[in-house]
Amino acid sequence: MNGGKRHKPRSILHLHSTFSAGGKELRCVRLINAFGPKMEHAIVSAEPDRMEAARGIGKRITVKYPQDFPSLKGWPSLGRFSRIARAMRGYDLVLTYNWGAIDAVMAHTMFDQAMGLPSLIHHEDGFNEDEGERLKLSRNLYRRIALGRAKGLVVPSETLEGIALEVWHQPIARVKRIPNGIDTKAFAKRPKPDALRGVIKRRDEFWLGTVAGLRAVKNLPRLVEIFASLPEEWQLVIVGEGPEREAIRDEAGRLGAGHRLHLPGFVPDPARYIGLFDVFALSSDSEQFPISLVEAMAAGLPVAAMDVGDIAEMVAEPNRRYVASGPDDLEIGLHELARNMDLRKELGEANRLKANQEYDETRMIDTYRRLYASAMGYDSLS
Repeated sequence: MNGGKRHKPRSILHLHSTFSAGGKELRCVRLINAFGPKMEHAIVSAEPDRMEAARGIGKRITVKYPQDFPSLKGWPSLGRFSRIARAMRGYDLVLTYNWGAIDAVMAHTMFDQAMGLPSLIHHEDGFNEDEGERLKLSRNLYRRIALGRAKGLVVPSETLEGIALEVWHQPIARVKRIPNGIDTKAFAKRPKPDALRGVIKRRDEFWLGTVAGLRAVKNLPRLVEIFASLPEEWQLVIVGEGPEREAIRDEAGRLGAGHRLHLPGFVPDPARYIGLFDVFALSSDSEQFPISLVEAMAAGLPVAAMDVGDIAEMVAEPNRRYVASGPDDLEIGLHELARNMDLRKELGEANRLKANQEYDETRMIDTYRRLYASAMGYDSLS
């Protein structure tokens, strides 16, 4: 490996399904900031109007947003793949994220040798509503072929690791499971009542909260429906942006709970406000290893969630009984947590301890640093 001094900054091309402020995007931002100003980055989104996560990138980091990069969406033609592949040249590493960027992975496999392309590492963090209940056979086959020359396939959860090995038939040496991590110390302080933009927590209120992209797969109207039956002193706070915003509002209005619903939009730095929640909830149809859940645990919150992905294994053992197999169980669990403050404190403290012990970001960042450096042929990213 070349561990010597290098004058030209190493450059990474990031090809995202979307760069909205979701879990995988915010993890990407944390890694970009952690790698520091010696790295240069170019970020492309399959949805060019969804770039909210870019707000979190540090000012000292050199980042470009190529406007002339070929669209990551379109008919899978040889000419289009060739154009995408040519646009990858000149970078030291290509990182692709989720199904929305899989055509770029296919283009790389098809033209890697002919064009001398940089190494590519693909990341899979979960599925949208169109594969929330069942994976599509055609997509499984496409992934098997597209990943043929990838240097690595990164997944955050045991569930996705099993899919990669058993369904997508990836060799075990290619699949890298790297659990999501956060700066757990940042979540230790109790936030001020006005820490969340546009919403002030009053002394007589309790907050059921979540942080999520407002997308159909998150099934937030389900959470609204369950919340509406909680006592009047409970408020529902959903932090995030997305196309389901009006559907969420409409459901709260239909149930007479609109005055207790708060949608402050995307708010950066959840360490500043997530501790205002009294209970953290996830009503998703599909998750894998949600970063927002780790953040809630680090803030000492009890969790009520649907049993999807690795959630049951992520929370502390005493909290597992509130990981529900269906909406009815989720409602029962939320009512039990709402009634019992001592129980909330007990579960929250158990979650905090587990987050500190297992999910601190130092291990995650070091693992990504080694993986990316190895793919570029260097000893480190320093």
